Amino acid sequence: MKIYNRPFKSIKLWHYIIGNVLLALVILLVFFGNVFDTPQKFLLGFVWSFSICITQWLGPMIIGNQLNKHLRWIDRPVARTFVEIISLLIWSVCAFVIVQFVMMYLINGISPADAWHFIKKSIIYTFLISLFISLVFTSIGFFRAWRTSVLNEARLKSEMMAYKYESLRNQINPHFLFNSFNVLSDLVYEDQAQAVKFIRQMSELFRYVLDSRDKELVSLNEEVEFMESYTFLLKTRFGDKLSLDVNLKPDSEAYIVPMTLQMLVENAVKHNEVSEQYPLRVSIKQNGQYIEVENARKPKLVGEDSKNTGLKNISQQFGFFTDREIEVKSTDENFLVRIPIIEMS
Repeated sequence: MKIYNRPFKSIKLWHYIIGNVLLALVILLVFFGNVFDTPQKFLLGFVWSFSICITQWLGPMIIGNQLNKHLRWIDRPVARTFVEIISLLIWSVCAFVIVQFVMMYLINGISPADAWHFIKKSIIYTFLISLFISLVFTSIGFFRAWRTSVLNEARLKSEMMAYKYESLRNQINPHFLFNSFNVLSDLVYEDQAQAVKFIRQMSELFRYVLDSRDKELVSLNEEVEFMESYTFLLKTRFGDKLSLDVNLKPDSEAYIVPMTLQMLVENAVKHNEVSEQYPLRVSIKQNGQYIEVENARKPKLVGEDSKNTGLKNISQQFGFFTDREIEVKSTDENFLVRIPIIEMS
């Protein structure tokens, strides 16, 4: 069993209990040496000390868990610092005073009104101790968040490099080259003008692949120009058996991970039948702040089983630049992928 999430991992219940037991014993040893005179004094002192420890420790976990949902360190660090310190300070003082009221009444039979005379004398020390606890937990939370942010950035950069390598490898794999050169060899004999145009578009495609290797993002304009070359090659290869409708009018501030659209179209061609009987139709259009790539579904009878590796790679790369997730909607008739547009202002 686990209880309230800390910034990066959960605390097991038995760890929480053992930690508070040990802390309660330390407090007894340091501040209440006389409780060891009799078993009864020790038991009462331990219950009192344990109650203080468990409430003081529980507060930071509850507050940290809630703030991680609504006010993350990475988004608003200054606001998070002030809110967490004030929240922890209020919790710590209130929890300590309430525990004192309850324990004085249960153990000594002192009413809350009479107990206040004893508690208010030490309220300044309670405040200072609570402030110290708040600063400690806030500092720990900040450095954990900072460390996780650094580790996530390094991990995402590594995934980005792996994705770029995979994208480049997919573009120049033997199947792609074999199909392209087969088409080109036919064109050389049938239509030399078209063959020259095919070579130019092919060179534009590989130029873009090479140029984008060292870029984390490219403008949507560049990606659209690249898709024109890629579409020409596919249309030359498949003819009327493949229909590609690209309807994008990007502005200068719209960006995307390189070769995202190409990979989605490639997946559609790879996993669906492209024939005169079952022509494949793929549309690429902008819908608000998303690009939608949709194709009719007609899975190949013989072919590779999809492991969604390409979609996972794309999703990981976009996760580095935006909190908006890639959306996938699949039915028996259609397959739709929604890609968030990244705006650079």
